[in-house]
Amino acid sequence: MTLNQLKPGESGIISKVGGQGSLRLRFLDMGLIPKTKVTMVKIAPMGDPIEILIRGYELTLRIDDAKNITIKPEGER
Repeated sequence: MTLNQLKPGESGIISKVGGQGSLRLRFLDMGLIPKTKVTMVKIAPMGDPIEILIRGYELTLRIDDAKNITIKPEGER
């Protein structure tokens, strides 16, 4: 499952950060690190971008970027 598939109010744990080179480094710099909890806050009316809650702050991502972040639903091992 990828980050863009969460519904508002749902949470998950990052299991893998994809992307190549500087894109992957940018994700890591923003706090998108494996084993970190993320919660979907809202989705823009047209579907892009999305807003997530991570590490106590709200982060807005484009759908194409969110597809590079693999998550597992909270509670799943």
